[in-house]
Amino acid sequence: MQLKKYTDYALRVLIYTGTKGNNELSSIKEISEVFNISQHHLGKIVFQLNKMGLLETVRGRNGGICLAKPAEEINVGLLVRSLENDFNLLECFDQGTNHCVITPACTLKHTLNKALHAFFKVLEEYTIKDLIANEEELRELMGMEK
Repeated sequence: MQLKKYTDYALRVLIYTGTKGNNELSSIKEISEVFNISQHHLGKIVFQLNKMGLLETVRGRNGGICLAKPAEEINVGLLVRSLENDFNLLECFDQGTNHCVITPACTLKHTLNKALHAFFKVLEEYTIKDLIANEEELRELMGMEK
């Protein structure tokens, strides 16, 4: 299983903005430069995160983005679930396209489904605050001022 780059980048945006001080805004341009991600692509992600109520955007010359709520209120598992749309790990997970002849007797799908639920259960134990617990090290790696 692999998460989409979109989800990866969304998590990076939240980690970056989460390491900023109170009332300190980030820009798409600076996030783009730190992670070497297209500003256009980040713009779409920021738009979506704003729509989800996770980021606040401030327009204008001195504008930017910041977390819309405390980092400890942004659940990683719920975020990943809402950004990812395909958890069909095997052909048999999608009845519409399943042509596997052993599906009725196969227990692999049940095993993988159980593993998928465990994956989300673990992710749901974490918030953005947990992901930035090593804030000083992250800030240094991202080239942020102290």
